[in-house]
Amino acid sequence: MGNDLFGNRLLVVDDDPSIGRLIKRVAESLGFEVVATEDPAVFAKTARQWNPTVIILDLKIPDTDGIQLLRGLAADKCAAHVFLTSATDSQVLELAQRLGRDRGLNMGRLLRKPIRIETLRETLGEFTLIPRALLAADLADGIESGQLFLEYQPKLDCRLGRVTAVEALVRWRHPIHGIVRPDQFVALADESNLSHRLTDWVIASAAKQAAAWHAEHLKIEIAVNISARDVENIELPERLHQHCQNAGVEPTSMMLELTETGAMREAMQVMDVLTRLRLKGFKLSIDDFGTGYSSLVQLQQMPFTEIKVDGSFVMKMMSDDRCKIIVEIIVDLARKLGLKSVAEGVEEEAALKTLIDMGCDMAQGYYLSRPIAADHIANFVHGYEIKVRSVDAPNLTFEPAPPPAAEPLPPVDPALFGSGVNARFAAEPLPPVDPALFGSGANARFAADRLPPVDHALFGSGANARSR
Repeated sequence: MGNDLFGNRLLVVDDDPSIGRLIKRVAESLGFEVVATEDPAVFAKTARQWNPTVIILDLKIPDTDGIQLLRGLAADKCAAHVFLTSATDSQVLELAQRLGRDRGLNMGRLLRKPIRIETLRETLGEFTLIPRALLAADLADGIESGQLFLEYQPKLDCRLGRVTAVEALVRWRHPIHGIVRPDQFVALADESNLSHRLTDWVIASAAKQAAAWHAEHLKIEIAVNISARDVENIELPERLHQHCQNAGVEPTSMMLELTETGAMREAMQVMDVLTRLRLKGFKLSIDDFGTGYSSLVQLQQMPFTEIKVDGSFVMKMMSDDRCKIIVEIIVDLARKLGLKSVAEGVEEEAALKTLIDMGCDMAQGYYLSRPIAADHIANFVHGYEIKVRSVDAPNLTFEPAPPPAAEPLPPVDPALFGSGVNARFAAEPLPPVDPALFGSGANARFAADRLPPVDHALFGSGANARSR
């Protein structure tokens, strides 16, 4: 039974009652029903019988621990989104998160103590369920009245060790319901025949942002998602190209991401639209690769420039060898097809290092950064480059090698030149060869050879000396 049938229900277990009360107060302001407890037995019983949609679980609980509670949730096949919180070190938190994910739980981001109210409000706001009928009635007005906005998630170039691209992610600031998650309204746009208007708004906004960044000498690529319904529209290439022209940016600065399933619908029509998008300069990425049932022949025929490995494989690959093999195969496939590979869902340092060792081109995920506002991107890009350059990473080269030092001249032979003016002259470097006089072949090489100094007793100091 899906959790959407039960509304917004939050279950909290924390050994500190004051933290439980704080979380409850914030959650209730967002429309959640909340049960907060310090008792692990009450927690386990409530999780089974009450069907929470979100759980916040403290790893350190008296008489038990969070790992045991996670094991119980997995045994009960709990479908809630689970957020771990603790003041323990990051490595332990990340390991616990991985264990929960490996047991099949929907593990959310880590909430490190002390929990900031802003972070808590934002996290819970993303998982607030809103009745679809209410959203459907408001979406068209939301697109037209400026309620939508974009956040950008940085993408790391694994070879350069710096951020060279971002993915634009649309958000909806509803006047009543607050921030609405994309998975609650993007599919709704398709069902309501609003996908074209939504895509136009996103592309136009991203293009304007690209122009603003370019004016600040920040050259980064922006990836934008397009839907399967979008590529069924034969006019899509002209519409998107017009948005770029209006903003004054080249389509080459934009990457269009299409899901694997969407790319394989109506293959002939999709190929027509995608080919024309490439002709106009747009780059194309096949998103969530590995989760659909695509034909490799179709992949080879479609004009994609990038393969994006689905995050479900990347997040599990450090504990599941099968997922690691799948990621490695996809990265290798991309390389052999001449495509760029991007791994999403990078949530720990070990995963990033593994991807670098595999030869993956780009990485994206919460370990690097959550989606952030546009005006924070420049500082993040420069700050992350400094951070990466300060870390010992022997398999990455961040600084160009210095030019080779000029070979020293051989020592002067006093038997030939003596030890006075002639010797000093012989040790001085010659001026560069003038190709206009000597050309670029043997004559130039001959001219570059060191000549002995002129003996004025033999040649004098006039024309004969100059001709010598």
